[in-house]
Amino acid sequence: MKPELCVVLPVLNEAQTLASRLQALQPLRQRGVRVIVVDGGSDDDTLAIAGTYADMALLAPRGRASQMNAGAAACPAEIFLFLHADTQLPDHADTLVRTALSSREVWGRFDVRIDSSRPLLRLVETLMNLRSRWSGIATGDQAMFVWYDVFSAVGGFPDIPLMEDIALSSALKRQSPPACLRDKVTTSARRWEQHGVLRTIVLMWWLRAAYFFGADPAQLALQYGYRPRSL
Repeated sequence: MKPELCVVLPVLNEAQTLASRLQALQPLRQRGVRVIVVDGGSDDDTLAIAGTYADMALLAPRGRASQMNAGAAACPAEIFLFLHADTQLPDHADTLVRTALSSREVWGRFDVRIDSSRPLLRLVETLMNLRSRWSGIATGDQAMFVWYDVFSAVGGFPDIPLMEDIALSSALKRQSPPACLRDKVTTSARRWEQHGVLRTIVLMWWLRAAYFFGADPAQLALQYGYRPRSL
């Protein structure tokens, strides 16, 4: 039987925290939501841990777009929700998504909260949510969700190593504006804390601006510090 909702998690070397993240999704599974974990070739115990707590764990060529498309292909649910491994959904996210997609919108995202007490990161999350609401563009941190038929119609995530969330949002905007839920997902502050808050803010804004003006996503990915690798 085709599930109503499937949560797809792309992962890479997440063994340290993945069990707790997946345990938080068990109430959703008990309500019939399927959880698919797609590993990009981890060299730790990520895949084994995923097999314990998810409905399906599989391998795909490294890259969030590739991994999320593979997860969607393996679980043709009515609705997909794409969740980063360092992001936690609010309670009853399944009900929130179903309600949001019962109106004219065919896709959407949550507001985001960064798991940090730093005032600067409070400002960052506020600006992220405002920018997304104003522009109609979502980022992967915001747990994008979409009807299966619409996701398929736009071709899924484009096969690019960075900005796949921006590109998908742009395609989905032509189908409908996003449902912008004020309920918040909570995402880890590790990216900002590891590389410096101001440095990360400047880098991310610069990368998005460069992409907007036509820069090659593969080159932007290298500048971001990402090294794609095929299995």
